[in-house]
Amino acid sequence: MYHMKSITVSELKQMIDNKEEFQLIDVREPHENEICTLNGLLIPLAEIPNNINAINKEGKVIIQCRSGARSGNAIIFLEENYGFENLYNLTGGILAWIKEIDPTMEAY
Repeated sequence: MYHMKSITVSELKQMIDNKEEFQLIDVREPHENEICTLNGLLIPLAEIPNNINAINKEGKVIIQCRSGARSGNAIIFLEENYGFENLYNLTGGILAWIKEIDPTMEAY
């Protein structure tokens, strides 16, 4: 089984509160991002191969989607094809964020 580094929404919230340095990338589609966003850099999953240079090779990079599946696929693709070693999947995606951190956000 593929071992992938991950981060919980609670850990992400703590990083934001502590003003830690990291890059957040949202691999959802633009229409999903319009409904609710964590203000990450929007690179839809299908656009990842054309935007490799937009993804930091150093420092923590957290990849998020709706539930964690597409972000996981993006991480596998980037690690296997481009040698990234600094990627973290946001466990449960934005749905977990809404459930655990900010229930006022609109889910979809």
